[in-house]
Amino acid sequence: MILYKLQCKKGHEFEAWFASSDAFDRQKKKGQLACPSCGTKSVSKALMTPNVTPRSRRKAAAPDKQQPTGSRKPETQRPETQRPEAQRPDTQRPEAQRPETQRVAAHSELVTALRKLRAEIEGKSEYVGARFPEEARKIHYEEVPARGIHGEATAEEAKALKDEGIEFYPLPILPEDQN
Repeated sequence: MILYKLQCKKGHEFEAWFASSDAFDRQKKKGQLACPSCGTKSVSKALMTPNVTPRSRRKAAAPDKQQPTGSRKPETQRPETQRPEAQRPDTQRPEAQRPETQRVAAHSELVTALRKLRAEIEGKSEYVGARFPEEARKIHYEEVPARGIHGEATAEEAKALKDEGIEFYPLPILPEDQN
């Protein structure tokens, strides 16, 4: 897995995980990347500083093999600034390794996937608006030819459809829907 800092054409920066650098290139080419803030698909890699541990710090991080763990002499203990990454307080970890940064990256990926899913559903179905419960019943009871539809239904209408055994699924709610 590789973490990239990304930036959209409007200047919003965000992070996302990819299986490889090729995975990023493939997703970008297919238009599968979108800014979680504004939804634009014009996304590129932003400049990042690599997280490389110097060889001297890697050696210092190795435990002393002559003494059991936890019984080091005070002079062999590493100073606070040389603790392994997993033990560092979040304020000292590189930004890409902080849990909140990872949550933001995961959220960005999820929102991007939900936008894609919703766009695909809406693109392959007919919008029927408030007539959704009526049209869903007609399709279920074969009064009209089967087709994909989407629209609105109140909670009571949705419960009635469910009670009748009519299968339907709510569209994913996106951040921009909550304004």
